[in-house]
Amino acid sequence: MPSKLRDKFYRAVVRLALLYGAECWPVKNSHIQKMKVAVMRMLRWMCEHTRLDKIRNEDIWDEVGVAPMDDKMREAGLRWFGHVRRRNLDSPIRRCERLALASMRRGRGPPKKYWGKVIRQDMARLQISEDMALDRKVWRSDIRVEG
Repeated sequence: MPSKLRDKFYRAVVRLALLYGAECWPVKNSHIQKMKVAVMRMLRWMCEHTRLDKIRNEDIWDEVGVAPMDDKMREAGLRWFGHVRRRNLDSPIRRCERLALASMRRGRGPPKKYWGKVIRQDMARLQISEDMALDRKVWRSDIRVEG
């Protein structure tokens, strides 16, 4: 398979299938690790390499030229947050968001990850604020990951 076609196929089919619905998850490290493993298996298969070839993951990423899955998961979540933030305050989505943020209770075990908290961590990592989401063009350019 030509490399250009292989890259387009990965971006148009594989990545979209893996990220379907991921914008609403409170993404945990275990989710990211499982996604990385699945993506690397597919990329190795597409490049016709096996683990026995002992080719480093970074070399395969460079060969295919795609962005890491955790960056794309972060971008999808922040893109959805931008949609929600720009919605009318009376819309059902905004009401559900307010209820989800207000109903955080502490039970046994480690604290649960909530979507709002994960989004705030991602915004802090990228050094962007919630108010920037109101301008769609600026928001898209700030959260965009190439590849």
